Amino acid sequence: MSTIKDLEPNGVWKNFYSLTQIPRPSKKEAKVIAFMKQWGADHGLETIVEECGNVIMRKPATPGMENRKGVILQAHLDMVPQKNADKVHDFENDPIETQIVDGWVKANGTTLGADNGIGAAAAMAVLEATDLQHGPIEALFTIDEETGMTGANKLQPGLLQGDILMNMDSETEGELYVGCAGGIDNIGTWTPKFENVPADMTAYRLFVKGLKGGHSGMDINLGRGNANKVLNAMLLMAAEKYGLRLATIDGGSLRNAIPREAEAIVVVPTAKKEEFEKFAAEYEAIAKEEFAQTEPELAILCEAAEMPKQVIDVKTQDNMFTAIARYPNGVIAMSEDFEGTTETSSNLATIKMENGKIVSASLTRSLADAAKEKLAEQIRKNLTDNGAEAYSTGDYPGWKPNINSPILNLMKETYKAKFGKEPKVMVIHAGLECGILGSKYPHWDMVSFGPTLVHPHSPDEALFIESVQPFWDFVVETLKNIPEKEVIA
Repeated sequence: MSTIKDLEPNGVWKNFYSLTQIPRPSKKEAKVIAFMKQWGADHGLETIVEECGNVIMRKPATPGMENRKGVILQAHLDMVPQKNADKVHDFENDPIETQIVDGWVKANGTTLGADNGIGAAAAMAVLEATDLQHGPIEALFTIDEETGMTGANKLQPGLLQGDILMNMDSETEGELYVGCAGGIDNIGTWTPKFENVPADMTAYRLFVKGLKGGHSGMDINLGRGNANKVLNAMLLMAAEKYGLRLATIDGGSLRNAIPREAEAIVVVPTAKKEEFEKFAAEYEAIAKEEFAQTEPELAILCEAAEMPKQVIDVKTQDNMFTAIARYPNGVIAMSEDFEGTTETSSNLATIKMENGKIVSASLTRSLADAAKEKLAEQIRKNLTDNGAEAYSTGDYPGWKPNINSPILNLMKETYKAKFGKEPKVMVIHAGLECGILGSKYPHWDMVSFGPTLVHPHSPDEALFIESVQPFWDFVVETLKNIPEKEVIA
């Protein structure tokens, strides 16, 4: 059976394979930073590692192209570490197991890391190629894009010399992105009182599983279930009907992923045990019907559990259930300027019990900064009205579209000449680093593009093999056609 190292364009695929062998979850990028530093040295490239971990490489222009505008090829090194519940995998030590399935490259039970490993691999292929025509090239490999855009935020102004930024973190071949949503994280914290478990109770573990999850920017418009919302609705109803008490809760795993799983340990009066078990089965049937089209594998387990030592007080429990029930989630508004594009959304990403507290976290995104701030304020008010301490953090700007961008117009012309059709010009609801990077280098002319990738941030992540060759050909042709620097008289 062929492996991804046998695929074409070989320079891109062999570098992508190398990256799959290096553990690189967000905030744990030390191994991939060391790998990239050594790779740059091995290829005789000027290589800089910033204090935060960003890696920058420089390659001189090919002969006769020295007067072209400088291009920065940009991708992020980190990947989202998600796996199926039954998959044994240590993202800090184990390589990704890749496989080819029906024309797609996937991973075995985990995220693939093509977001954004394939962009980084393409930049590496340009850096090591000896048969391309291009002006001065810089490659910027940022760290921790997925959990806070740390690398972009900490990039030093004035360090990079180029004029054009080509971000390779978009996910549909044939589309050119010129704008993206900004985002802000919203945190709610309840401090419960812990009480002894009332007498004559039976303990259960409730577990929502089988949801698809996905990227909270790219996939938020697909109508998928949010495990935290599904579980909370069940807990709220059971508390009202059967006197359910909550001992622990754990839902979701990442701020920018739609939660696929959530679980709780609860107790109910033994006298209502049979009624509760019947309710649990009925609720699962209702949830499966609600998400029949988008979540065919949805399941809710209700199984006996070991009796917990304590439960949280009723007031905190009721406050939390109410707040989560009222929590804005999913698509809030669609864009009026870009048909079919989500303007504003909210993803209730995680609910955790940590150090005696219950902490909820969501990510609000919007193409409009005012809408983002308004929704974040609404979320904070919902939390404080229901007994939580609330604040917002990690605010990052969107990328305002520039339809008159010179690099956009050049790439549109290049794509049409190369492939005989017009590329689509788009904005993306996901967060790209361009907004932050552009604030550091306001003179940059920026565009984002990439091969076709589906379901990032989930174990269903898949990279369409046939899209990689035209993506690479487009990169090569664009670099060949970069204009000369303007001469100032």
